[in-house]
Amino acid sequence: MSSAAATPSSGPRVIAVVGPTAAGKSDLGVFLARELGGEVVNADSMQLYRGMDIGTAKLTLEERAGIPHHLLDIWDVTEAASVAEYQKLARAEIDRLLAEGRWPVLVGGSGLYVRGAVDQLEFPGTDPAVRARLEEELALRGSGALHARLAAADPEAGKAILPSNGRRIVRALEVIEITGQPFTANLPGHDSVYDTIQIGVDVARPELDERIALRVDRMWEAGLVEEVRALEAQGLREGRTASRALGYQQVLAAFAGECTEEEARAETVRATKRFARRQDSWFRRDPRVTWLSGAAADRGELPDRAMALVERAVTA
Repeated sequence: MSSAAATPSSGPRVIAVVGPTAAGKSDLGVFLARELGGEVVNADSMQLYRGMDIGTAKLTLEERAGIPHHLLDIWDVTEAASVAEYQKLARAEIDRLLAEGRWPVLVGGSGLYVRGAVDQLEFPGTDPAVRARLEEELALRGSGALHARLAAADPEAGKAILPSNGRRIVRALEVIEITGQPFTANLPGHDSVYDTIQIGVDVARPELDERIALRVDRMWEAGLVEEVRALEAQGLREGRTASRALGYQQVLAAFAGECTEEEARAETVRATKRFARRQDSWFRRDPRVTWLSGAAADRGELPDRAMALVERAVTA
């Protein structure tokens, strides 16, 4: 399929390629950007960090096939992630690409980041005193205790946020205390800022679990342990967000003598499978996502089906 023949003539729109980890989003994003004359905008919260390459499955330059990728490698591992900051950066890239007549192809499995980029989403402010108190409690009691409180106050937030993700738990509890409302009440309806075509890559759970296990094996073989060791020297352990990333958290635990390296590897597989289920649940709640099979039997047809979906959406 040539780019000239494939590109719809009515002007560019935003495309969001979403779904769980290891589903095949990145490759599809590159294909769509190439066919449409677009560029990729990263929506994976951990790929924003410099040096976190192997453990986040960041595409190599060769795998990007000459397609410009934006919002990769912009934060040091010591910086705490901010969806509000990402929203500003993502919209600046999207607006620039649209103004240039190019298709922004948003790719990633971080649901709140995708929504922050394309939806009418405003983030409540912060209260330093409340935040400090909650962070002190996190340090004293651990994320599990705070997650139990969050789940009681806002069951939907409890389902969406991992019990191990202390930073996001603290933020959710902070918003609840500041606003007097559930954290999820601050997520509005599905109202887009941009005319967006959302494509979900769907892989059945058994196959996805196999892909995740294989991906983790490949990460270890590619040198994930060495990557974490190098980043630890750059302050990874002190990074409130980056240190909790899947794989990195487990390897840091092994370095600290809390488990063996093999146990860290097995826990990375288990934790990634749990995370993939949460990602899938998040995106399934959005009625705007059209799901296409990314199963092994359909992988060869996925690109053409995605292009056909884009063309139908544009001409509808």
